[in-house]
Amino acid sequence: MKDKTIDYILRATWQAVSRMYNEEASKYGATMATGFALLSIDKDKGTPSTALGPKMGMEATSLTRTLKSMEEKGLIIRKKNPEDGRGVLIYLTEFGKEKRELSKNNVLKFNESVRKNVTEEQLKHFTEVAEVINELIQDKNIFNQPEI
Repeated sequence: MKDKTIDYILRATWQAVSRMYNEEASKYGATMATGFALLSIDKDKGTPSTALGPKMGMEATSLTRTLKSMEEKGLIIRKKNPEDGRGVLIYLTEFGKEKRELSKNNVLKFNESVRKNVTEEQLKHFTEVAEVINELIQDKNIFNQPEI
């Protein structure tokens, strides 16, 4: 990927990862978004629906579609939040917990495969660079700098 811009490398890599997860999830009638949601919902206490979007970095409309599909497939149930009657808690069903384990195992398999093929030092540098990029974006330090 020599002579590629940083954003191109990030985008191409994420698209490849996303495609890989979606191909695997499709074997089980699911999507990467479903797997990610399963992993983001607290398996014991449930998760407020309002906390799920930010936790997953997902827009409300996409999350709503994902949750609706998951509910139709029997992966989750929604219950009123007893501490805040306006809110809804999302809980995994037993079936959802089974599929959560499957998603978790796939994520662990991906991580194990990457770790087998890169050194600890390479992974450390990758993580450091990703953290710097995230900080630059969060602090709005990309387009608010004087011209280079």
